[in-house]
Amino acid sequence: MSHFDAELTALKEKLLLMASRSEATVTYSIRALVERDDDLARGVEADDDAIDRLEIEIDEDSIRMLAKAPLASQLRLIICASKIARDLERIGDEATTIARRSIELNTEPQLKPYVDIPRMAQMAMEMLRDALGAFTSGDTERARQVIPRDRDVDALNKQLYRELASFMIEKPTTITRCLSLMAISKALERIADHAKNVAEEVVYLYEAKDIRHTGSLEIGR
Repeated sequence: MSHFDAELTALKEKLLLMASRSEATVTYSIRALVERDDDLARGVEADDDAIDRLEIEIDEDSIRMLAKAPLASQLRLIICASKIARDLERIGDEATTIARRSIELNTEPQLKPYVDIPRMAQMAMEMLRDALGAFTSGDTERARQVIPRDRDVDALNKQLYRELASFMIEKPTTITRCLSLMAISKALERIADHAKNVAEEVVYLYEAKDIRHTGSLEIGR
């Protein structure tokens, strides 16, 4: 293995470490919400700082490696790693939003049993895991299958918004809690968007084909 290949391998490993930490922050933030655990929620913010540092390191590594005039396939890997790192950093930010809203919600009685939000989190996390698994294995078909699943998360987010809007109309004392839950739902919807972005980058990496904004025909080729 050449020195440059070793650098590429190290870049991928750092990206997968960042992915693991991003995934963990979402898991912990949802646990903090469901279990009403403020300490766990506060820990998410500390984890997000570590994710931010990894993004900076990956960007610095990518810039340094681009200066070595890599081959086309190597160039795509470096560019995709930087783009995926940005999405993973955003996922960490959304997890922090969930954690902060959880702390706010814990100051009042729980509005309703948490069913849809954990379900949305599970759907978004499965999308992210499959996209990252496709990145590791080079399985672009698996990556393509992630993309349309974003619509299911969007639909659940809209359903929850309607339900919470009804709560606010019928019982104005719930407005603060409903707005926090809406923010959490929106954060999960965005996490699914970032998982979709990762899947699209995986297709570009291995097929040299940009499928963003191409619609369902390209996805289900």
